[in-house]
Amino acid sequence: MRRLLLTGAVAAAALASAGAGAIVLRAGVFAGRLLPAGEAAPISMPARPYARPFTFAPPGRSLPAGPASLEPRHGLLLQRYRAQAPEENHAFYFTRGIYSSYGGSRRWGGGSWSTDWPKSDQQFNVVLRRLTNIDSYLDPHAVALDDPALLRYPYLYILEVGRIALTPGEVSNLRDYLLKGGFLVVDDFWGDYQWAPFEEAMRQVLPEYQIEPLPLDNEYFKGFYNVDEVLQVPNVNNARRGFTSECPGCYPQVFGIFDARHRLMVVINWNTDLGDAWEWAEQPDYPVKYSTYAFKIGVNSIIYAMSH
Repeated sequence: MRRLLLTGAVAAAALASAGAGAIVLRAGVFAGRLLPAGEAAPISMPARPYARPFTFAPPGRSLPAGPASLEPRHGLLLQRYRAQAPEENHAFYFTRGIYSSYGGSRRWGGGSWSTDWPKSDQQFNVVLRRLTNIDSYLDPHAVALDDPALLRYPYLYILEVGRIALTPGEVSNLRDYLLKGGFLVVDDFWGDYQWAPFEEAMRQVLPEYQIEPLPLDNEYFKGFYNVDEVLQVPNVNNARRGFTSECPGCYPQVFGIFDARHRLMVVINWNTDLGDAWEWAEQPDYPVKYSTYAFKIGVNSIIYAMSH
């Protein structure tokens, strides 16, 4: 897998922002303010932040000529694309993983993989650019777990994995991706009943490696922002009601899976919902405490993936 490493200038910009406080995003424009480090120049959202039509294809993948190719997946249809030369080149692509799940499909709007998508990913990318100067692709970017093109992108985000049911092709390709240097971030699943299907999937993908608690002194929590506690980030509706958990007795935990060289391959955010905080951070009634934490953890994960 081709590794995409931070340049010295980007790394310096990242370190310069590491001591900043709350990240405040509000309606109209992204104020992009870092408090209490002082007022910064405002940053506007792209002219058409969510106007481009949905496509499964990442940059450089387009529809085949003639009728679209359709392939059955659990009795449903998944659009397929062929690889072509990239139309746009960027330093970083926030890649959303398309996976199979029972009771759903992998198509747009039909599966757990698409929760909060594409708004959450796009808003995160805008903030990532503001904080780090990383040249991040701003459009939706989703890749199926069994697509060989997945190996082009060192960062992969999946969520709502409580109903995950990987096919043999997904298991094989995801294993190859992780062992060749890919980095997976898992988010937004709650309680033991959602943990069990995800743990089974990881046993299929990486049977020789263990899921273990990720301590706060790990460099993952220190590489960009210094994160010294794990917060339970609520979905937008719970935040408006004044509580955070989606299940009784569920408290937030972060786990990791390390390879034989002790490289962190997988980060697992359990009993928390980072993606909802990214998606709704501009709303005045979404608590800044949680959106700030979610952006800090998200940026840390990018810096780790791009530098290891």
